[in-house]
Amino acid sequence: MVLDFSSGSLLIKADAVCTTALAAIMLLIGYWIKDKSTALRRYCIPAPVVGGFLFMFITFIGHQTEAFAFKFDTYYQNPFMLAFFTTVGLGASLSLLKKGGTLLIIYWLTAGAISICQNAIGIGISMATGLEAPYALLASAISMIGGHGAAGAYGKTFVSMGYPAGLEVGMAAATFGLISAVLVGGPLARVLIERHHLTPDMSEDFKDTGVENVNAATGEKLDGLTIIKNVTAILVCMAIGTVISGRIGALIGMSFPTYVGAMFVAVILRNVNESAHFYQFSFSLVDSIGDVMLNLYLAIALMTLRLWELSGLLGGVILVVAAQVLFMVLVSYFIVFRILGSNYDAAVMCAGLCGHGLGATPSAIVNMTAVKEKYGMSRKAFMIVPIVGAFLVDIIYQPQTIAFIKYFVHALK
Repeated sequence: MVLDFSSGSLLIKADAVCTTALAAIMLLIGYWIKDKSTALRRYCIPAPVVGGFLFMFITFIGHQTEAFAFKFDTYYQNPFMLAFFTTVGLGASLSLLKKGGTLLIIYWLTAGAISICQNAIGIGISMATGLEAPYALLASAISMIGGHGAAGAYGKTFVSMGYPAGLEVGMAAATFGLISAVLVGGPLARVLIERHHLTPDMSEDFKDTGVENVNAATGEKLDGLTIIKNVTAILVCMAIGTVISGRIGALIGMSFPTYVGAMFVAVILRNVNESAHFYQFSFSLVDSIGDVMLNLYLAIALMTLRLWELSGLLGGVILVVAAQVLFMVLVSYFIVFRILGSNYDAAVMCAGLCGHGLGATPSAIVNMTAVKEKYGMSRKAFMIVPIVGAFLVDIIYQPQTIAFIKYFVHALK
């Protein structure tokens, strides 16, 4: 960590290791604050959100007063996300995947339909307020589902088309979406669970192939070599999955998430290993590693957000992003919950939908994890939401977004 006073104010430069260490500290502080706060526990606010937000406000104060600023190196953020989704894949036995069935398809089509509604809301508000269509679309599915990556990519495209604030609006909308995603998901699930007196599904037919049973530990203490083999499996899946995702992206002519490839390579390895027995798989170890990776990823993501970027949400753009959050909460509460079965799994999946429908797939998982910690496990939710949020929703979201752009933006040229 380097302290620089050359600009007249304090600039704190943190390399990748220091950034990660600081995120870990804020994560622990988040857990401590949550443990002391009944309200945070009651409304299922995730610990990394608490710690990340605390530091985000510190950086905001520094920016506003011009007394100090931070420059972070987030190099490890993407590897953490990649490792997390790999552990998700390794936890997916074929017997578990079969349980997704019809519900997976329903959730996927529902998420896709919501992405279309998000773009329609953006265009509708743009027509009513006079907001230019590119800015409305950047504040819709592009940033809500695509996150900062899609917002940056599409924002640059719109800048080249003659809309100079494209990148600023896209990044601001994505920031607003990510913040909203981790604030509304847990409380929404809590309201559904408490109001309908829901409990986790412990039916006998599902228990036999539940996560805890399929992935049950042997009770034997893991030796060093077994731990190394499990960690090696994670790293190998990450490496092969990255290569495969790159090849797929080249074939389809668009960016393909690396973590999707890693997750599916991990699924294959897990199920092949059940027959071939290459190594002693430990779900408890892999699940713990995944939990650490997810929490560190989100802590870094929130800790390094720049609240002042929200100044890009001007005029009609503010109406669009506010409408997106309101729409997601209402549609999840009144419609999606019922479509998914009006049960405990549906409530947890609604928390996940708010996560990846407004922010990113890791936000969905951390929302559901917060609910799980308070009310209990939803095996179906943790199996279905990552698959849909990480990849399947893009099959619907990307083409229809491009269609909206071609029709509404090009029509204005």
